[in-house]
Amino acid sequence: MPREAWSPKRERQYEHVKESLKGRGRSEETAERIAAATVNQTRTAKGETKEPKSPAERAQARQDMSRAGKKGGKAAAGRSRAR
Repeated sequence: MPREAWSPKRERQYEHVKESLKGRGRSEETAERIAAATVNQTRTAKGETKEPKSPAERAQARQDMSRAGKKGGKAAAGRSRAR
């Protein structure tokens, strides 16, 4: 599902994310959808999109990407404490 606007680096990122998700048991269709969303969110956070985003939109995308990298054991531990 390569996109014309994506750089070769983003194409590699897409393939890597997609293969990783498939390796974790996601369906091909779901893996493609999540991988494309991940690449597009990264492009927005890095200011690589054609249409200009406001500084607030880029900051929100960067914050979302930062949070996504901090999930895992910490997120599960936080949920168990909140109950």
